[in-house]
Amino acid sequence: MTTPAPASIMFRPGTQIIPARAVHTTPLGYDRASVPVGAPLPIPAATELVDRLNTCDEVEVSFHGKLGDTLLALAAVRAIADWQTLRTLSTTMRATGPYTELLSRSGLLSHTQPNARPSIGRRALIGDRAGIEAHGPQAAVSVMCDPAAPPCWSSDHRAHLDLPARHYLALERRLGIRLPATTPFAPTLVSQQGRLVEELSTTGWLDGMTIAAITATSWPELKDYTPRRYIQIASHIADAHHTQVRLLIIGGDPGTGRRISTQTTRSGVEILYLDGITALDLADVFPHCRLVIGNDTGLTHLAALSRTPSGNGPPVVGLYARHSHSKWRTGLPHHHAVATPLSERMHQGDLCPVRDAITPDTDTHMDAFTPAALAQVCLDLLNGVR
Repeated sequence: MTTPAPASIMFRPGTQIIPARAVHTTPLGYDRASVPVGAPLPIPAATELVDRLNTCDEVEVSFHGKLGDTLLALAAVRAIADWQTLRTLSTTMRATGPYTELLSRSGLLSHTQPNARPSIGRRALIGDRAGIEAHGPQAAVSVMCDPAAPPCWSSDHRAHLDLPARHYLALERRLGIRLPATTPFAPTLVSQQGRLVEELSTTGWLDGMTIAAITATSWPELKDYTPRRYIQIASHIADAHHTQVRLLIIGGDPGTGRRISTQTTRSGVEILYLDGITALDLADVFPHCRLVIGNDTGLTHLAALSRTPSGNGPPVVGLYARHSHSKWRTGLPHHHAVATPLSERMHQGDLCPVRDAITPDTDTHMDAFTPAALAQVCLDLLNGVR
């Protein structure tokens, strides 16, 4: 029998559809279902943007900021790529910056010569603020992906809550043409059989019940669930399944270098600490796990987006104490959330505790998520219940 979670936390599945009337939304201005793909929208396009994009022979994708923001903004890159296809434009799309190789796994980028540069004035730029400031002065047009900018759109009586949907639909409106993508709007990343996967496979770490727990976060005082609690979750799962659990605890701080160490608990949980591992290597590892659970952080988004070449990947659970659990997800059906009441209120009002100066409350900390309650969520997902 499933043990109900405490009233202080809520499970929000990735498959949940939220009607527009249930949350604060901004009308998209048209019903997407009634507009054929490739048809003009019943609202005007941003003429200057469209005209300048039409003259470009290259689109440079330049993200230099946070990994999570970059991954969720890939939907905006997808929108530009879809628009190019509809307009039958022979435009090259390439990436620069620290995430170039990772972004290439989305299938959105063209193959280009390593140091080829377009003529001045024929290049469009899409990226975050840091990327545009670094590479934008000579671009014909720049498109900035600011995670705070696009609202929660509503169309066809439903809310498009996740950040990839917001980015994609915001560009669709500006381009003035019905683009082909439908929910989920986030492009996935195809994993490879990299060196770390081979190393873990040969030592048995990817056999059986392997669970990844992500402790890396840019805000540890508010968003770190800690290895100790993840180990308790793994112990609950091992007891319930009467099986050995292998737990990969994934930390951050790549500046300290790659560190791998092992530990075995009294309950028989085998633990492998992975610190300083590159996002590229982790993107290869995540699809081989049975389940991933992590803080609201870029590596958790990466786990949700990473898939094997055949499209397989595990359920991913993000922990949301302060920020909206719906906005800061990929929108993919296997990317779930466990949220506090404050996170739920941020979701309903489309608010941000930082941007909107929301005073912290007693339900905003990771302490709200007991290991026993989270273990039950994980067990349900592993058993196919949720």
